Amino acid sequence: MRPSKVAITGLPVQLLLSPGAVIMPLWMNLAYEPDDPYAVRVSFTYPDTGQTVEWIMGRDLLAAGLTGPVGEGDVRIWPARTAACAAVHIRLSPLTGTALFEAPAAEVAAFLRATEMMVPSGTESQHVDTDALLTHLLAEG
Repeated sequence: MRPSKVAITGLPVQLLLSPGAVIMPLWMNLAYEPDDPYAVRVSFTYPDTGQTVEWIMGRDLLAAGLTGPVGEGDVRIWPARTAACAAVHIRLSPLTGTALFEAPAAEVAAFLRATEMMVPSGTESQHVDTDALLTHLLAEG
């Protein structure tokens, strides 16, 4: 397996009751590894408890959500406008409920540009180590 760089960005987000109705500010980390080129790991840290919740979503889904509504099921993303700046809404719907987050679109876009420098869109399959993946899957069986 080849060594890889990692893109990580931390940014402030808002947990919303509904669009425009803030419940609490949180911290969101976005992480991208070229060895898993289709995925972005998104973690939210709650300031009161320090508890972190992690989600994995498609990089292409996050990028498309900056310009229009995307997603089905557990993850939905769409652009939004606040009084302060352009934003992106991320709605996560696990089995136990739904959470709506608002993140600054410019910072999400900057993170995605950094991932594009590492693995341009359309070249993801060239960065997947299929031999290692197959070995891992067969070992679990």
